[in-house]
Amino acid sequence: MSSTTPSTPSAVAVVGAGTMGHGLALQFARHGAGVTLVDHRESNLDDARRGIDDALDFLDSEGWLDADPDAVRTRIDYTLDTAAAVADVDLVIETVSEDLAVKEDVFGTLAAAAPDDAVLATNTSGIPITDIAATVPEAADRVVGCHWWNPPYLLPTVEVVRGTETSDETVDRTAAFVEAVDRQPIRVERDVPGFVWNRIQFAVLRECTHLVAEGVASLEDVERAVRDGYALRTAVVGPFETADLAGLELFRDIAANLYPHLSDADEPGPVFEERLDAGRGGVDDGAGFHEYDESPSDVIRRRNERVVAIMRALD
Repeated sequence: MSSTTPSTPSAVAVVGAGTMGHGLALQFARHGAGVTLVDHRESNLDDARRGIDDALDFLDSEGWLDADPDAVRTRIDYTLDTAAAVADVDLVIETVSEDLAVKEDVFGTLAAAAPDDAVLATNTSGIPITDIAATVPEAADRVVGCHWWNPPYLLPTVEVVRGTETSDETVDRTAAFVEAVDRQPIRVERDVPGFVWNRIQFAVLRECTHLVAEGVASLEDVERAVRDGYALRTAVVGPFETADLAGLELFRDIAANLYPHLSDADEPGPVFEERLDAGRGGVDDGAGFHEYDESPSDVIRRRNERVVAIMRALD
Protein backbone atom coordinates (compact mmCIF):
# COMPACT_ATOMS: atom_id res chain seq x y z
CA MET A 1 0.00 0.00 0.00
CA SER A 2 1.14 3.54 -0.68
CA SER A 3 2.59 5.53 2.20
CA THR A 4 0.29 8.41 1.28
CA THR A 5 -0.75 10.39 4.36
CA PRO A 6 -3.98 12.35 4.57
CA SER A 7 -3.59 15.86 3.17
CA THR A 8 -6.39 18.10 2.00
CA PRO A 9 -6.19 18.56 -1.78
CA SER A 10 -5.26 22.15 -2.53
CA ALA A 11 -7.64 22.36 -5.48
CA VAL A 12 -10.83 20.40 -6.09
CA ALA A 13 -13.43 20.57 -8.85
CA VAL A 14 -16.94 19.27 -8.27
CA VAL A 15 -18.89 18.75 -11.50
CA GLY A 16 -22.63 18.93 -10.90
CA ALA A 17 -24.11 21.50 -8.50
CA GLY A 18 -27.12 19.59 -7.22
CA THR A 19 -27.76 18.44 -3.66
CA MET A 20 -24.67 16.22 -3.50
CA GLY A 21 -22.48 18.56 -5.52
CA HIS A 22 -22.90 21.63 -3.36
CA GLY A 23 -22.65 19.46 -0.23
CA LEU A 24 -19.32 18.09 -1.44
CA ALA A 25 -18.05 21.58 -2.26
CA LEU A 26 -18.92 22.68 1.26
CA GLN A 27 -17.20 19.70 2.92
CA PHE A 28 -13.92 20.26 1.08
CA ALA A 29 -14.01 24.03 1.51
CA ARG A 30 -14.63 23.82 5.27
CA HIS A 31 -11.38 21.84 5.50
CA GLY A 32 -9.29 24.36 3.59
CA ALA A 33 -9.49 23.26 -0.03
CA GLY A 34 -10.10 25.64 -2.87
CA VAL A 35 -13.17 24.33 -4.69
CA THR A 36 -14.67 25.10 -8.07
CA LEU A 37 -18.28 24.02 -8.45
CA VAL A 38 -19.35 23.40 -12.04
CA ASP A 39 -22.74 23.10 -13.66
CA HIS A 40 -24.26 23.55 -17.10
CA ARG A 41 -26.93 25.98 -15.88
CA GLU A 42 -26.45 29.28 -14.05
CA SER A 43 -29.74 28.71 -12.21
CA ASN A 44 -28.34 25.48 -10.76
CA LEU A 45 -25.32 27.38 -9.48
CA ASP A 46 -27.63 29.97 -7.91
CA ASP A 47 -29.51 27.15 -6.17
CA ALA A 48 -26.18 25.72 -5.01
CA ARG A 49 -25.17 29.04 -3.45
CA ARG A 50 -28.41 29.08 -1.49
CA GLY A 51 -27.97 25.45 -0.49
CA ILE A 52 -24.45 26.12 0.76
CA ASP A 53 -25.65 29.17 2.70
CA ASP A 54 -28.42 27.12 4.31
CA ALA A 55 -26.01 24.31 5.23
CA LEU A 56 -23.44 26.74 6.63
CA ASP A 57 -26.10 28.47 8.71
CA PHE A 58 -27.24 25.10 10.04
CA LEU A 59 -23.75 23.85 10.87
CA ASP A 60 -22.83 27.15 12.49
CA SER A 61 -26.01 27.27 14.58
CA GLU A 62 -25.31 23.73 15.80
CA GLY A 63 -21.70 24.50 16.67
CA TRP A 64 -20.69 21.91 14.08
CA LEU A 65 -18.64 24.04 11.71
CA ASP A 66 -15.20 24.72 13.28
CA ALA A 67 -14.54 27.34 10.60
CA ASP A 68 -15.58 30.86 9.76
CA PRO A 69 -18.61 30.65 7.42
CA ASP A 70 -17.44 33.58 5.30
CA ALA A 71 -13.99 32.02 4.93
CA VAL A 72 -15.62 28.80 3.71
CA ARG A 73 -17.70 30.74 1.17
CA THR A 74 -14.64 32.51 -0.22
CA ARG A 75 -12.98 29.15 -0.98
CA ILE A 76 -15.78 28.15 -3.38
CA ASP A 77 -15.92 29.43 -6.95
CA TYR A 78 -18.73 28.79 -9.43
CA THR A 79 -18.49 28.32 -13.19
CA LEU A 80 -20.16 26.92 -16.29
CA ASP A 81 -16.78 26.05 -17.85
CA THR A 82 -15.82 22.47 -16.96
CA ALA A 83 -12.49 22.46 -18.81
CA ALA A 84 -11.30 25.64 -17.09
CA ALA A 85 -12.48 24.40 -13.70
CA VAL A 86 -10.42 21.20 -13.83
CA ALA A 87 -7.29 22.59 -15.49
CA ASP A 88 -5.21 22.76 -12.31
CA VAL A 89 -6.74 20.44 -9.68
CA ASP A 90 -5.67 17.46 -7.60
CA LEU A 91 -9.12 15.91 -7.50
CA VAL A 92 -12.27 16.01 -9.60
CA ILE A 93 -15.53 14.58 -8.31
CA GLU A 94 -18.29 14.12 -10.86
CA THR A 95 -21.83 14.11 -9.48
CA VAL A 96 -24.09 14.61 -12.49
CA SER A 97 -27.20 12.59 -13.36
CA GLU A 98 -27.13 8.78 -13.23
CA ASP A 99 -26.90 8.39 -17.00
CA LEU A 100 -23.82 6.73 -18.48
CA ALA A 101 -24.05 8.78 -21.69
CA VAL A 102 -23.99 12.03 -19.69
CA LYS A 103 -21.07 10.79 -17.60
CA GLU A 104 -19.23 9.74 -20.77
CA ASP A 105 -19.41 13.31 -22.04
CA VAL A 106 -18.21 14.70 -18.70
CA PHE A 107 -15.32 12.26 -18.34
CA GLY A 108 -14.21 12.94 -21.89
CA THR A 109 -13.74 16.58 -20.90
CA LEU A 110 -12.07 15.64 -17.61
CA ALA A 111 -9.56 13.30 -19.24
CA ALA A 112 -8.64 15.95 -21.80
CA ALA A 113 -8.53 19.02 -19.56
CA ALA A 114 -7.46 17.89 -16.07
CA PRO A 115 -3.79 17.41 -15.15
CA ASP A 116 -2.35 14.01 -16.02
CA ASP A 117 -2.01 13.14 -12.33
CA ALA A 118 -5.44 14.33 -11.16
CA VAL A 119 -7.78 11.79 -9.59
CA LEU A 120 -10.98 11.51 -11.65
CA ALA A 121 -13.67 10.39 -9.21
CA THR A 122 -17.35 9.69 -9.70
CA ASN A 123 -20.04 9.96 -7.03
CA THR A 124 -22.27 7.52 -8.90
CA SER A 125 -24.44 5.46 -6.61
CA GLY A 126 -24.87 2.51 -8.94
CA ILE A 127 -23.21 2.70 -12.36
CA PRO A 128 -20.16 0.40 -12.44
CA ILE A 129 -16.90 2.33 -12.15
CA THR A 130 -15.44 0.06 -14.83
CA ASP A 131 -18.12 1.17 -17.31
CA ILE A 132 -17.39 4.84 -16.65
CA ALA A 133 -13.63 4.28 -16.93
CA ALA A 134 -14.12 2.49 -20.25
CA THR A 135 -15.31 5.78 -21.76
CA VAL A 136 -11.80 7.23 -21.19
CA PRO A 137 -9.39 4.31 -21.68
CA GLU A 138 -6.42 6.68 -21.73
CA ALA A 139 -7.18 7.66 -18.13
CA ALA A 140 -8.90 4.51 -16.80
CA ASP A 141 -6.28 3.98 -14.09
CA ARG A 142 -7.23 7.36 -12.55
CA VAL A 143 -11.01 6.77 -12.52
CA VAL A 144 -12.37 5.75 -9.13
CA GLY A 145 -15.67 5.65 -7.32
CA CYS A 146 -16.00 8.15 -4.48
CA HIS A 147 -19.56 7.63 -3.28
CA TRP A 148 -20.70 9.97 -0.50
CA TRP A 149 -23.91 9.75 1.48
CA ASN A 150 -26.36 12.57 1.82
CA PRO A 151 -25.76 14.99 3.46
CA PRO A 152 -21.99 14.79 2.82
CA TYR A 153 -21.25 17.54 5.36
CA LEU A 154 -22.68 15.34 8.14
CA LEU A 155 -22.43 11.61 7.37
CA PRO A 156 -18.97 10.25 8.15
CA THR A 157 -18.35 7.43 5.65
CA VAL A 158 -17.45 7.48 1.95
CA GLU A 159 -17.16 4.49 -0.37
CA VAL A 160 -13.92 4.40 -2.37
CA VAL A 161 -14.67 1.99 -5.20
CA ARG A 162 -12.05 0.27 -7.33
CA GLY A 163 -12.81 -0.33 -11.00
CA THR A 164 -11.00 -3.10 -12.84
CA GLU A 165 -8.46 -0.59 -14.22
CA THR A 166 -8.17 1.68 -11.17
CA SER A 167 -4.58 1.83 -9.90
CA ASP A 168 -3.56 1.22 -6.30
CA GLU A 169 -2.16 4.75 -6.22
CA THR A 170 -5.52 6.23 -7.25
CA VAL A 171 -7.37 4.27 -4.56
CA ASP A 172 -4.83 5.27 -1.90
CA ARG A 173 -4.84 8.94 -2.89
CA THR A 174 -8.63 9.06 -2.93
CA ALA A 175 -8.85 7.43 0.50
CA ALA A 176 -6.28 9.94 1.79
CA PHE A 177 -8.26 12.88 0.39
CA VAL A 178 -11.39 11.53 2.10
CA GLU A 179 -9.60 11.17 5.43
CA ALA A 180 -8.16 14.67 5.12
CA VAL A 181 -11.65 16.19 5.15
CA ASP A 182 -12.69 14.24 8.26
CA ARG A 183 -14.39 11.34 6.54
CA GLN A 184 -13.87 7.60 6.84
CA PRO A 185 -13.17 5.71 3.59
CA ILE A 186 -14.83 2.35 3.03
CA ARG A 187 -12.73 0.53 0.45
CA VAL A 188 -14.89 -1.41 -2.00
CA GLU A 189 -12.52 -3.85 -3.67
CA ARG A 190 -14.98 -5.31 -6.20
CA ASP A 191 -16.98 -3.16 -8.60
CA VAL A 192 -20.44 -4.65 -7.97
CA PRO A 193 -23.71 -2.80 -8.75
CA GLY A 194 -24.73 -0.58 -5.86
CA PHE A 195 -21.39 -1.10 -4.04
CA VAL A 196 -22.02 -1.65 -0.30
CA TRP A 197 -24.30 1.07 1.06
CA ASN A 198 -26.97 0.98 -1.65
CA ARG A 199 -27.07 -2.81 -1.76
CA ILE A 200 -27.90 -2.81 1.94
CA GLN A 201 -30.25 0.18 1.73
CA PHE A 202 -32.27 -1.22 -1.16
CA ALA A 203 -32.39 -4.73 0.28
CA VAL A 204 -34.06 -3.19 3.35
CA LEU A 205 -36.33 -1.00 1.19
CA ARG A 206 -37.38 -3.97 -0.96
CA GLU A 207 -38.45 -5.92 2.12
CA CYS A 208 -40.23 -2.86 3.57
CA THR A 209 -42.25 -2.27 0.41
CA HIS A 210 -43.03 -6.00 0.24
CA LEU A 211 -44.40 -5.98 3.80
CA VAL A 212 -46.63 -2.99 2.99
CA ALA A 213 -47.81 -4.39 -0.36
CA GLU A 214 -48.68 -7.75 1.26
CA GLY A 215 -50.65 -6.06 4.04
CA VAL A 216 -48.39 -7.42 6.76
CA ALA A 217 -48.17 -4.01 8.44
CA SER A 218 -49.01 -0.42 7.60
CA LEU A 219 -46.48 1.85 5.93
CA GLU A 220 -46.29 3.94 9.10
CA ASP A 221 -45.62 0.93 11.32
CA VAL A 222 -42.95 -0.46 8.98
CA GLU A 223 -41.36 2.99 8.96
CA ARG A 224 -41.33 3.06 12.77
CA ALA A 225 -39.97 -0.48 13.01
CA VAL A 226 -36.92 0.55 11.01
CA ARG A 227 -36.43 4.14 12.20
CA ASP A 228 -37.24 3.71 15.89
CA GLY A 229 -36.07 0.12 16.32
CA TYR A 230 -33.64 -1.41 13.86
CA ALA A 231 -31.84 1.85 12.97
CA LEU A 232 -31.34 2.87 16.59
CA ARG A 233 -29.56 -0.39 17.33
CA THR A 234 -27.51 -0.37 14.14
CA ALA A 235 -26.29 3.11 15.07
CA VAL A 236 -24.44 1.36 17.89
CA VAL A 237 -23.65 -2.14 16.59
CA GLY A 238 -23.47 -3.43 13.04
CA PRO A 239 -25.16 -6.59 11.75
CA PHE A 240 -22.23 -8.91 12.37
CA GLU A 241 -21.71 -7.68 15.93
CA THR A 242 -25.46 -8.06 16.52
CA ALA A 243 -25.17 -11.70 15.48
CA ASP A 244 -22.17 -12.13 17.75
CA LEU A 245 -24.13 -10.75 20.70
CA ALA A 246 -27.10 -13.04 20.09
CA GLY A 247 -24.99 -16.05 19.14
CA LEU A 248 -24.15 -17.30 15.65
CA GLU A 249 -26.04 -20.57 16.06
CA LEU A 250 -29.26 -18.71 16.83
CA PHE A 251 -28.82 -16.31 13.92
CA ARG A 252 -27.93 -19.17 11.56
CA ASP A 253 -31.12 -21.02 12.52
CA ILE A 254 -33.29 -17.90 12.17
CA ALA A 255 -31.71 -17.16 8.79
CA ALA A 256 -32.38 -20.71 7.57
CA ASN A 257 -36.05 -20.39 8.50
CA LEU A 258 -36.52 -16.81 7.29
CA TYR A 259 -34.53 -16.45 4.07
CA PRO A 260 -36.98 -18.49 1.94
CA HIS A 261 -39.78 -16.06 2.87
CA LEU A 262 -37.99 -12.76 2.13
CA SER A 263 -38.82 -10.79 -0.98
CA ASP A 264 -36.79 -11.59 -4.08
CA ALA A 265 -38.65 -9.14 -6.32
CA ASP A 266 -36.65 -7.82 -9.26
CA GLU A 267 -38.95 -4.83 -9.93
CA PRO A 268 -39.89 -1.92 -7.60
CA GLY A 269 -43.59 -2.77 -7.89
CA PRO A 270 -46.91 -0.99 -7.28
CA VAL A 271 -45.95 0.68 -3.99
CA PHE A 272 -43.86 3.08 -6.08
CA GLU A 273 -45.91 3.18 -9.27
CA GLU A 274 -49.23 4.02 -7.62
CA ARG A 275 -47.76 7.04 -5.88
CA LEU A 276 -45.82 8.25 -8.89
CA ASP A 277 -48.94 7.98 -11.06
CA ALA A 278 -50.76 10.14 -8.49
CA GLY A 279 -48.09 12.86 -8.67
CA ARG A 280 -46.66 11.94 -5.28
CA GLY A 281 -42.97 12.04 -6.20
CA GLY A 282 -41.57 13.02 -2.80
CA VAL A 283 -40.87 16.09 -0.71
CA ASP A 284 -40.74 18.47 -3.70
CA ASP A 285 -44.32 17.46 -4.59
CA GLY A 286 -45.51 17.81 -1.02
CA ALA A 287 -46.21 14.08 -0.89
CA GLY A 288 -44.57 10.74 -1.55
CA PHE A 289 -44.91 7.87 0.88
CA HIS A 290 -45.80 10.58 3.43
CA GLU A 291 -47.55 13.96 3.31
CA TYR A 292 -45.46 17.13 3.79
CA ASP A 293 -46.75 20.55 4.79
CA GLU A 294 -43.25 22.01 5.12
CA SER A 295 -40.89 23.32 2.46
CA PRO A 296 -38.20 20.90 1.23
CA SER A 297 -35.55 22.99 3.00
CA ASP A 298 -37.46 22.71 6.29
CA VAL A 299 -37.74 18.92 5.91
CA ILE A 300 -34.00 18.69 5.22
CA ARG A 301 -33.17 20.87 8.21
CA ARG A 302 -35.37 18.76 10.48
CA ARG A 303 -33.64 15.60 9.24
CA ASN A 304 -30.21 17.17 9.76
CA GLU A 305 -31.10 18.24 13.29
CA ARG A 306 -31.97 14.64 14.13
CA VAL A 307 -28.76 13.33 12.57
CA VAL A 308 -26.69 15.79 14.60
CA ALA A 309 -28.57 14.88 17.78
CA ILE A 310 -27.79 11.19 17.25
CA MET A 311 -24.15 11.91 16.43
CA ARG A 312 -23.82 13.99 19.59
CA ALA A 313 -25.39 11.24 21.68
CA LEU A 314 -22.96 8.68 20.26
CA ASP A 315 -19.88 10.88 20.62
